[in-house]
Amino acid sequence: MSDQLQYSVSGHWMAGGRGFVAGEEIGKAIEFSAPPEFHGESGFWTPEHFLLAAVASCFIATFRAIAGFSKFDPLALDMAVEGRLDKGAAGYEFTHIVLRPVLTVREESERIRAYRLLEKAEHGCLIARSLKCGVTMEATIESPQNADAGGDVPVAVR
Repeated sequence: MSDQLQYSVSGHWMAGGRGFVAGEEIGKAIEFSAPPEFHGESGFWTPEHFLLAAVASCFIATFRAIAGFSKFDPLALDMAVEGRLDKGAAGYEFTHIVLRPVLTVREESERIRAYRLLEKAEHGCLIARSLKCGVTMEATIESPQNADAGGDVPVAVR
């Protein structure tokens, strides 16, 4: 792999408040709008959603690669990402993003290893590393054993 990679997208504004973006060599374009808070239309992806989706998908892809390299085979990984915007002197900007992965492991004994691999994914996610706002993780690790006992056990990561 090269030391430098480049990706390209194009965007197009349409009548009204909507537009679409398309990735180079990707078949389907995505229609978007500004969020309603910024006079956009509801029911569409927004640039803010795109940013959080980039963080979520990068974390999942990074975890999958790390888990595969480590020969770790969890049952599932679900991901929620929440971002906070605050208004500063230059306008609104993301000031904090919280990653909330829920990793389901096969055995309760895999909990510590799972936690370490989630930490590696958090630090390895290039999208999250590229942001200037703070990014933290609140991970939950579940197993069939603790689900039978009445629920999941959250694991604080920072």
